[in-house]
Amino acid sequence: MNEDLKIMDYDDIIHLPHPVSKRHPQMSLANRAAQFAPFAALTGHSEAIDATATRHQQELDDLYDTSEYYDPDEFYGTDEFHDS
Repeated sequence: MNEDLKIMDYDDIIHLPHPVSKRHPQMSLANRAAQFAPFAALTGHSEAIDATATRHQQELDDLYDTSEYYDPDEFYGTDEFHDS
């Protein structure tokens, strides 16, 4: 489509002054910029996931605690292939 034809579609309003609200004050540039700034939608989400993972890992470690009955030297032997 030709650029002139696109502009002609808005010929009735293209030269009108920008509307200014009498009811609402103009927003500051800082507030306008904040609307489009990136944000963390789930603040603290990654920390909560890390805490849950740590808690579950501790529960698994407690459940499968092998330190009382597992001796690597006994399992693997103490030959030249195993460093103690």
